[in-house]
Amino acid sequence: MRHGVKLNRLGRKTPHRKALMANLAIALIEHKRIITTLAKAKALRVYVEPMLTKSKSDTTHNRRLVFSDLQNKEAIKELFGTVSSAIGTRPGGYTRIIKMAPRLGDAAEMAMIELVDFNTIYTGSGTADADKKKTTRRSRGGKKAAPAVSAASATEAAATEPTVEVEAPELVAAEQATTAQVEETPVAEAAAEAPEAVAEVEEAVAEATDIAAEDASPEASTDEASTEEQA
Repeated sequence: MRHGVKLNRLGRKTPHRKALMANLAIALIEHKRIITTLAKAKALRVYVEPMLTKSKSDTTHNRRLVFSDLQNKEAIKELFGTVSSAIGTRPGGYTRIIKMAPRLGDAAEMAMIELVDFNTIYTGSGTADADKKKTTRRSRGGKKAAPAVSAASATEAAATEPTVEVEAPELVAAEQATTAQVEETPVAEAAAEAPEAVAEVEEAVAEATDIAAEDASPEASTDEASTEEQA
């Protein structure tokens, strides 16, 4: 009978069980997520979490202690490098066990065990520098701040609003002077040519008057009639 014995021997002798746990721990450290039976996953969590705690203090003594169990240099390098930087601020609970569907061959209970800080679904990134929750400060009372306008909306508003060009005062004055000069030139020319035109009109009127007077005089009509009789 077990009588409160917490160690699950997994039906193996001690050397076999230690080798199994070491291989599972190496696979978990290298791949950050493995799938095994539920019993092995629970036993592995108890076996590997003390090693993860030792990796947070990178000393020669801790490296030798972990190496005595794993006997794998690459796993030690990964554990005291990438993994330790990821779990540096976590006080415990480095692994997570998620139950899965039973195995088809023998219907054994399966589970996935993973390192919490390397889960891309829950943390949003696969590195140790996962996005931290942003803290906001709420002031008590006071005026409400105006809603912030995003850069995109500001650009759209600027595109829709009509553009107003502002000219310099010097340019405006020069333009007004040029316009006045252009407007005054035809008037001055017209004023200079006006007397000549009036004189020509008066001469034409005088000639027309003389011709009309000659045609209307009785002497001219008598002379014309006598000339016709003589002919």
